[in-house]
Amino acid sequence: MKILVKEAILRCGHDGKVENIPSQEWVRIKESAILVATDPQGRDISMCPNIGINIKPCNKTLPVTKGYSTFIKIGGKAVCLDTVEGFTDGTPPGAVKYNVRRPRQTFVEAGS
Repeated sequence: MKILVKEAILRCGHDGKVENIPSQEWVRIKESAILVATDPQGRDISMCPNIGINIKPCNKTLPVTKGYSTFIKIGGKAVCLDTVEGFTDGTPPGAVKYNVRRPRQTFVEAGS
């Protein structure tokens, strides 16, 4: 499994783009900050095409349901792996997930 960095590509189930904002900047892979626990949640989602009458597009990510390392931590927070997954606030509620499309680095791997 690869460790996620700021440039990682995360998308909602409809292909909307998740904005990555790292909470730490001191540990990096090739000049890019590593994402740690809770970084993927509460993030804006742009360009979700799931729009219509009584249909809410994905606007925010909800808490991560899987994908944190249980072994590697930075500042006491688990690093995010390329298996990160969680739900969005889009419709239908509790059915649309977001996940990693590309970790955007190929140098560092980690066990869960």
